[in-house]
Amino acid sequence: MNKTKKKSVSATAARQSFAESLNRAAYGGERVVIRRHGKEIAAVIPIEDLRLIEDVEDKEDARRARLARKEKGTVAWEVVKAGWRR
Repeated sequence: MNKTKKKSVSATAARQSFAESLNRAAYGGERVVIRRHGKEIAAVIPIEDLRLIEDVEDKEDARRARLARKEKGTVAWEVVKAGWRR
């Protein structure tokens, strides 16, 4: 179970106390979730959390690449190029 503290603030409050939100994440290890009109839209998180997320994404990318290398056939360059534009 994750024991990280989470604070939720409105976008207006986050804007008015941005330094506080940064300090909560950087030094307090808190995740500060920012809401607009009651909907969660963004978060300020500790850098360790970001690194963990990126590590998980890298591992998933590597897994998918290994699977793709096992597939037979080819893909037209136009299809590949079109996918990069999304």
